[in-house]
Amino acid sequence: MMTFKFKTNIKCGGCVATVTPHLDSEKTIEKWHVDLQSQERFLTVEGSEPNEEMIFEKVRQAGFTIEKA
Repeated sequence: MMTFKFKTNIKCGGCVATVTPHLDSEKTIEKWHVDLQSQERFLTVEGSEPNEEMIFEKVRQAGFTIEKA
C-alpha cells in the first residue's frame, strides 16, 4: 500500500463532504483523511496504486487547492 500526504485548504466538515465523492470515486484509493486540526489541513491518501497527479486533479475538481506536504 502506498501513502501520500498533501497540504490543502479543506477547512471544515462541509468541505470534506464536498471532496468525498471525488476521492471516493477513485478505485485505487482505499482510504483517505483530512486533518482539520492541523493548520496545514493535511490530506493523507492510502491505496493500492494511487496516482499523485490523479489525486491533485480530484481535489482541484472539488474546488480546493492542493500541494505536496
